[in-house]
Amino acid sequence: MKFTDLGLNAEIQRAVAEQGYDTPTPIQQQAIPAVLAGHDLMATAQTGTGKTAGFTLPILQRLTAGANDRLSRVARTPRVLVLTPTRELAIQVEESVRTYGKHLPINSLAVFGGVGINPQIGHLRRGVDILVATPGRLLDHVQQSTVNLSAIEIFVLDEADRMLDMGFIRDIRKIIALLPKERQNLLFSATFSPEIRELATGLLHQPVSVDVAPRNTAAETVKQTVIETNREQKKDLLEHLFNERSLHQVLVFARTKHGADALARKLDKAGIKAGAIHGDKSQGARTRVLGEFKEGKLAALVATDIAARGIDIDGLPYVINYELPNVPEDYVHRIGRTGRAGMEGEAISLVCHDERPQLKDIEKLIRRSLDRVVVPGFEAAAQAAPRPPQPTPAKRSGQPARKGGGERSGGGGQKAGNPRNGQPHRSGSRHR
Repeated sequence: MKFTDLGLNAEIQRAVAEQGYDTPTPIQQQAIPAVLAGHDLMATAQTGTGKTAGFTLPILQRLTAGANDRLSRVARTPRVLVLTPTRELAIQVEESVRTYGKHLPINSLAVFGGVGINPQIGHLRRGVDILVATPGRLLDHVQQSTVNLSAIEIFVLDEADRMLDMGFIRDIRKIIALLPKERQNLLFSATFSPEIRELATGLLHQPVSVDVAPRNTAAETVKQTVIETNREQKKDLLEHLFNERSLHQVLVFARTKHGADALARKLDKAGIKAGAIHGDKSQGARTRVLGEFKEGKLAALVATDIAARGIDIDGLPYVINYELPNVPEDYVHRIGRTGRAGMEGEAISLVCHDERPQLKDIEKLIRRSLDRVVVPGFEAAAQAAPRPPQPTPAKRSGQPARKGGGERSGGGGQKAGNPRNGQPHRSGSRHR
């Protein structure tokens, strides 16, 4: 099957061809006809499968088709709402809308926290057809009456599993309550937990189901290996890998924001150009570092799971898990940043004694044992060295010490199952 067989109009086909694509991925082959026909959709889609084009292409077609064409209106209210869990994914989706809609009279906007709200307000006043948003910032606009959701015809909930992991279920339900009852709904998720199915039951009407990849599996094009080493040798081992193999454009995953910054500094000091991206970075800093990485100015981008969600880099050759994630499903999401669109990639995990339980959980999830590789001089000792004492954070007056040193889900004071976490709302920081 070719894109020319899917019934897309000439302007969209032209934009697709200009990106060098002629054959749709499996999810695109199934999702595009269903969306074009006006059906609700429930799709299981791993990262790297082409799902973003799977919904943006038919949405663009439906917005500019025949009697439904209202794009000539001067004051346009959004007709499509795409809800995403992170700002990086919001940016990526809106870029896809602009890329594939470049020959169409379509106006789009991504709204997210961490940046000033006034430019977004100005853009909304000028009129938007497709609005891509993170939940917190969208509700900021709702509270300030700067967005009108009464004309939404198509609602897309992207990466629904991550939405629930980050504690956005209450915000999602608030937003759904603001939408017209008559609309088309598209739900995409890498996994379908009971919570996701419950959400889908209340959201979707007689949906078409699309499941193009086994759950919790990485692309076959990704070579996965494990290097077992000692905790105190990890930084030197990472530097060794960069130098020995002349690695470039490597996405490195750390577990915490502090750890990501420290690791980027260590690599930089060793002459390996590196930057860090996480929830405490301003949007301007995140955009700058990500741009430098995409342009090849940085050899390494050190990221946390939350910040890396939505990073889409064509031909990314390497992912290195400097630290394993606590949630095994996040391993699949991490390594899915490479080996995309049929290209080959490599995922290397540096595993110390403390992380063997996480490794066991990952191998159980993906139903395979990962190949072990020995790097001379960095072999794991028979027993783990004692963990150095961790500093105890000072308590603030009247506040209990927070458990754990990792980046909290959502990066903006939100935890799974409790999106507000008892904290007052601060404009621009609800979603990091």
